[in-house]
Amino acid sequence: MSNQIIRKAPSLGKAANMPDYNITRRTFSWVDAKSWLSGLPDGKLNIAHEAIDRHVAAGHGGQIALRWLGKEGTRRDLNYLDLQLQTNRFANVLRNQGLCRGDRVYALMGRTPELYIAALGTLKAGCVFCPLFSAFGPEPIHSRMEIGGANALITTARLYKRKVAGLRNRLPELRTIFLTDGEAADCVTLPPLMRAAPEDFATEAMDPEDMALLHFTSGTTGKPKGVVHVHEAVVAHHMTGRFALDLKPGDIYWCTADPGWVTGTSYGIIAPLTNRVTMIVDEAEFDAGRWYDILEREGVTVWYTAPTAIRMLMKAGPEAVGARDLSALRFMASVGEPLNPEAVIWSNEVFGHPFHDNWWQTETGGIMIANYAAMDVKPGSMGKPLPGIEAGIVEVTETKVTEAKKPGTIGELALRPGWPSMMRGYLHEEARYKKCFRDGWYLSGDLAMRDDDGYFWFVGRADDLIKSAGHLIGPFEVESALIEHEAVAEAGVIGVPDETAGELVKAYVALKPGYEPTEELKLDLLGHARKRLGPAVAPKDIVFRKNLPKTRSGKIMRRLLKARELGLPEGDISTLESDEQ
Repeated sequence: MSNQIIRKAPSLGKAANMPDYNITRRTFSWVDAKSWLSGLPDGKLNIAHEAIDRHVAAGHGGQIALRWLGKEGTRRDLNYLDLQLQTNRFANVLRNQGLCRGDRVYALMGRTPELYIAALGTLKAGCVFCPLFSAFGPEPIHSRMEIGGANALITTARLYKRKVAGLRNRLPELRTIFLTDGEAADCVTLPPLMRAAPEDFATEAMDPEDMALLHFTSGTTGKPKGVVHVHEAVVAHHMTGRFALDLKPGDIYWCTADPGWVTGTSYGIIAPLTNRVTMIVDEAEFDAGRWYDILEREGVTVWYTAPTAIRMLMKAGPEAVGARDLSALRFMASVGEPLNPEAVIWSNEVFGHPFHDNWWQTETGGIMIANYAAMDVKPGSMGKPLPGIEAGIVEVTETKVTEAKKPGTIGELALRPGWPSMMRGYLHEEARYKKCFRDGWYLSGDLAMRDDDGYFWFVGRADDLIKSAGHLIGPFEVESALIEHEAVAEAGVIGVPDETAGELVKAYVALKPGYEPTEELKLDLLGHARKRLGPAVAPKDIVFRKNLPKTRSGKIMRRLLKARELGLPEGDISTLESDEQ
C-alpha cells in the first residue's frame, strides 16, 4: 500500500462536477439522479432516448457525438442529429426484418460507426443489445449466442465467414444475420436496407425494469454467465459518468475500451452520450505514437483507458510523448484491473495529472468505487464509494456475513444492493444469482481492505478468474478448448503475473498415452487454442505434466498449480490426490 498522496489542486477541485465528496454523499439520492434525465411519459424509459433524442430535442443536434478515426487514416463525424437519424433507420430495419421488442440482437464487429449505430438502434427498438468481442473464436461466440438465445447478429462478411458460418445450424433461434459489408448465403446485406429505411422512428417506451443489455462474464467452473441489465441502468451510467469521470457537456472524451466488453458499452457509448460529450472512437489497435497523436490532435479532455495500455505507454518512455501539447487533458481514469502505484505516479509526472483508478464489475453495471477529480489520490487505491453506494469489507462464513469495522481488515468487498445498474440476474441461472446476495449484501468475490481514511484497496480475487489486458477469462473455457485436442487428456489453466498485461493465461496439460511432449505439439496446441478461442483468451504458454494435481473427487486444483508456479505456500492439501510433477 503506497504512502504517497497526490494532492488535488484547489482550483481543479472547485471546477469538478463533485467539488466536495462528503457533502455530495450526504445530500445525494437516486431519485434526484433520475431527474437529471428526461424520461418518457408515464414513467417509461429508454437508454437511447437519454443518449440521443433528448439532446436533439433540446437543440444540440449539431454537436458532434462521435468522431471515428479509421486505422487507415479516414475520419468520419456524426453529430447528435446524424446519430438520431441513423439509429432510427437501424431500428426500422430491425422492425422490417421481424425483430420485436425483447429480441436479442448480438454485435460481432470492430470499432466502426456501424457498431455504435447498431447498439443504440437496437435499444431504441426495444430489443436487447448483446455485444461480442470481435477477437473471440467460434466457440466463445457460440456459447454466448446459445445462452442468450440470439435472434439476430450484426457482423462483417469476413468475421461471418471465418467464425460464424459454421455455427448457424447450432443456433436454432438465430433468425437474421446482418452483414455491414459484402454478401453471403442466408445473410442480409445491411447498407441497402439502411438507405431504404425511414428516418423517423418512435423510440420504444420501456419499463425501467425491461432488459436492455446482456453482457457475458466468464465463470471459473462452467459456461459464461449472461449478466442482465435493464433500462434503469442508464441512471447510474449517467451519474457515474458525471461524478467518477467528471464528464461535462462538450468534453472531448476518449474511452479506449472495445464495446465487446462492458466498459466499452457502459462508458464507451452510454455514459458519454447521456452526458452530451464528443466521443473519440479509434478503429486501430494500440500504438503509443498514434495514441499520443490522437490526444494532441483531437484535444482530448477526458481519457478513460486500461492499466495494460498505461504500462505499455510507460515502456515506450518519455521520448514517445515528445514535445506534444497535451494541455487539453484535465482528467484521466483507469479501468479493468488494479492500477499499480508506479503508473499513477508516472502519469502525474508525465501529464501533470494522475490516472484515477476505479473499481466495478460486469455485475455492478457501473463504477462503484473511484478516485474523484476533487479528491486527493492515494496511488494504488481504488478510491471511495460513489454517492448512493454503500460498500463494506465483510467476513463470509457458511452461516452469516459480518461487516468488518476495523480499518485494515482484509475481507470480501461487498455492496448494499439497490443501485440502478445492479444486475437483475444471471440468465437462466437464478440459483447462481441468488448466491451473490446474502444478509443484505452483494458479495463481489473480490478481496479488499479499507484504510483509516475510507479509501479501499484491492487485495486479490476470491476465485480463479484471470484478468489479462483488461479481459476476464474463465479457466474452464480455456481448459475445455484444450481438451478438445486429440492429444490432451487433462488441462489446468491459471493466470501468471505479467508486467504489461497484468496476468497471462498459462496452461498445464497432461497428454494421452501415445503422445510425446514435443515443441511441435506445444505449438500445435497453442494454435488450436487460438483458433477455438481467439488470441485474447487463448493461453500464451503451455507446460506438459504427467499428471495434474487433483482432489480425490477429480477436481483439478488450480490453486495448487498457481502456488507451485509462483513459489507460494501450498496451503491445505489434505484433499489432494497424489500427483506426479
